[in-house]
Amino acid sequence: MTAARRCVTTIRPAQGWLDLDLRAVWQNHELLWQLVVRELKLRYKQAALGVAWAILQPLFTVLVFTVIFGIFARFPSGGMPYSVFALTGVLPWTYFAEAMRRSATGLVTNSELVRKVYFPRLVIPLAGVGSPLADFGFGLLLLLPLMVWHGVMPTWSLLTLPFWMLAMLALALALGLWLGPLNVRYRDIMHTLPFITQIWMFATPIAYPLSMIPSKWRALYSLNPMVGIIEGFRWSLVGTARPDLGAVAISLAVIAVALVAGLIYFRRMERSFADVI
Repeated sequence: MTAARRCVTTIRPAQGWLDLDLRAVWQNHELLWQLVVRELKLRYKQAALGVAWAILQPLFTVLVFTVIFGIFARFPSGGMPYSVFALTGVLPWTYFAEAMRRSATGLVTNSELVRKVYFPRLVIPLAGVGSPLADFGFGLLLLLPLMVWHGVMPTWSLLTLPFWMLAMLALALALGLWLGPLNVRYRDIMHTLPFITQIWMFATPIAYPLSMIPSKWRALYSLNPMVGIIEGFRWSLVGTARPDLGAVAISLAVIAVALVAGLIYFRRMERSFADVI
């Protein structure tokens, strides 16, 4: 009788700077899905309002912005009702901030799993940026009636929404790939991240339009990759003026560089996670 064939899995460290082993990530897509589902369950576990928080959080933020910046400060909104203008910036920012936080802290949160079982560690930041998409979807349900109330109808630019969502997801993942390994070694990251996120929000055209930034400073300002993404989301959802192509190009270039470099850095640091965490 011939011996039964055995399936052998070889676990090896990265062999080079570009050895990302993305095939192993795809082979563990079921684990990725389970981590996303677990994140959603933990977020709303024993919450009296459940998924309503996904709507209440951007709702109250927009109310504050509308009163302070729309009524008192009278910031321009490009001819758009200010509440609609603010919400189209708050929704992608809320997703981005939460996705960046989860992907940056996921390795430490799942430390027991990292120490005991082998799997591609890239699955953890991917789950971190995937789970907040559900909240983003619920948030869009708030935007639709608000647009109808103000008589704002979407245009053909709505077809570009998947592109801006992909760019937003890529940026959150890129930062998670950098911050996650740093957070494993230096737990200060999880403490400083909320402060950095808050400062970053006011350095992004959420409560004010890009037109308020002097033209001579826009190229420098657009190094903030969320500038092009927010402008693109507004154009896509409510048909505002077409986004500044220069700002969008700079934002996409920054995202691409950060993502590729983040993948390489994460892969190189992956071998030490179980020992350090």
